[in-house]
Amino acid sequence: MFLSLLLGVALASGGHADRSHAGTEHAAHGRGHPDHGDGATVRHRFDDVERWVRVFDDPARDAWQKPDVLVAGLELAKGATVADVGAGTGYLLPYLAAAVGREGRVLGVDIERTLVTHMRERVRDAGLSQVEVRLGAPDDPALIAGEVDLVLLVDTYHHIDGRVEWFRRLGRTVTPGGRLVVVDFKEGELPVGPPPSHRIPKEQVDAELAEAGWHRVGTRDLLPYQFVHIYEVAP
Repeated sequence: MFLSLLLGVALASGGHADRSHAGTEHAAHGRGHPDHGDGATVRHRFDDVERWVRVFDDPARDAWQKPDVLVAGLELAKGATVADVGAGTGYLLPYLAAAVGREGRVLGVDIERTLVTHMRERVRDAGLSQVEVRLGAPDDPALIAGEVDLVLLVDTYHHIDGRVEWFRRLGRTVTPGGRLVVVDFKEGELPVGPPPSHRIPKEQVDAELAEAGWHRVGTRDLLPYQFVHIYEVAP
């Protein structure tokens, strides 16, 4: 998580939490690594930028990731601040920037330095002045207290180590009433995504986040292969 999580969580503790947007080549998302089958963190390196651009930005991904539908379903207000943690190559950044408008802010966070460099170039070339790209760390989402209205994690959850503590810390970064949206692969045989043994059941996601101080307040049926769960910090 976050953050590029080299994600190899990376995120939270040193693994790779940010390959937030893997999909079509899940040869790269788990193959060659032990199958845990128990919801354990999956770690990968994401320092080969050209490879991951081919994977994450493959035009074929749009057909099932439906970035425009997903972002519309977040119901972001103009002027809002949203963080894409585990943003990878920045696949969703243009969609998020359009949703919040020029008066809003988008934070693209990853722990893989090479991907952060790529995102900064992408944002600059696209003229997305409301987007800021940050380098995170396995145990640091690079967000400050009360900074964001919504945190988005796409295909990143299973890369995060020490999830309960990580998400407890994340809870301090959202504004009052702020939301966390977890998008990740459903169980069962799917044509895209990581091997079934690398996926974490949505019930386990709910349980871990509840322990970290979040409660689920909604679900969106938007995508064919991924669940979309919405959480807020428990009162």
